[in-house]
Amino acid sequence: MAMADVTVRGAGAFGLSIAWICARRGARVQVIDPFGPGAGSSGGLVGALAPHVPENWNPKKAFQFDSLLLAESFWSEVEATGGVSPGYGRTGRIQPILDERGLELARNRAENAKSLWQGKADWQVIRSDEAGPWVPLTPSGFVIRDTLSARMHPRRACAALVAALAAMGVNVLTEEEDKGVVVHATGIAGLEALNAQIGKPVGNGVKGQAALLRFDAGETAPQLFADAVHIIPHADGTLAIGSTSERDYDDPKSTDGQLDDVIDKARAAVPVLHGAEVIERWAGIRPRAKSRAPMLGAWPDRKGHFIANGGFKIGFGMAPKIAHTMADLLLEDLDTIPQGFRVSDSL
Repeated sequence: MAMADVTVRGAGAFGLSIAWICARRGARVQVIDPFGPGAGSSGGLVGALAPHVPENWNPKKAFQFDSLLLAESFWSEVEATGGVSPGYGRTGRIQPILDERGLELARNRAENAKSLWQGKADWQVIRSDEAGPWVPLTPSGFVIRDTLSARMHPRRACAALVAALAAMGVNVLTEEEDKGVVVHATGIAGLEALNAQIGKPVGNGVKGQAALLRFDAGETAPQLFADAVHIIPHADGTLAIGSTSERDYDDPKSTDGQLDDVIDKARAAVPVLHGAEVIERWAGIRPRAKSRAPMLGAWPDRKGHFIANGGFKIGFGMAPKIAHTMADLLLEDLDTIPQGFRVSDSL
């Protein structure tokens, strides 16, 4: 087979991951982003790779499950090739259980996980005093602990992919002519362009705000999810907290009292965080497809052009599997896009 040419427009989680897998499979790849790697929502702070709950199973949940299982080998190969750590760690997640109804629901999900997660990860209900010292307050005395959740540092992950691609002779360019098939992984700009072409909304931007604290919970500490807030200990001794979900906003990059509320919720759930210095506040726009799943496939009426967009809150978690799925399509003409992920599902 002749070596294929692939142009990836967009150097965020999806674009860099697709470029990486295509290059690994022998394609000639170029990545183009006028703003540089991780300039959009992929340059955030949180990095929670967390699964959907194990119930009401559907193609989206199954795809995400497979991607989370792929993540360890994916990021390990990226780091081994480029020499830059993405900050990945499958350290699990702990969630408080608020009341008896929540306890019953969590135990039912634990039973579901035994079959749905195929013995490859656990969803457990345990007493909070069995979870170790790093645990949120829990009114019921019980918590959920899963072993599938992982964390990575978004900016470090982008840098790791850039370094791995560079080691294979692929650099991120600010501008260049398209060569071969073209993948548009351009986030909110790509959704807006598609909206304009189709003449109706197929996706939109959702603003998110997050914070980074100077707090070292330990390199192997699990992430916490309490009161709808993600609390993510990173391997570099910082801790990320996020995030808001704002459909209406004036300034996409400003932070405000809504972020203060998120920080307050995290400190209420984990009192040891009181007094920890906030070292960065971040805001950005995350691309959300109308279907709520990532949007993958051919760009309508643009031969040779494809879309990989709509990562919203799960972009990095979905990226390993999406990279392989898009490489199948681009290089092998093999369509393995699941139900609900196709561009047509958002039209």
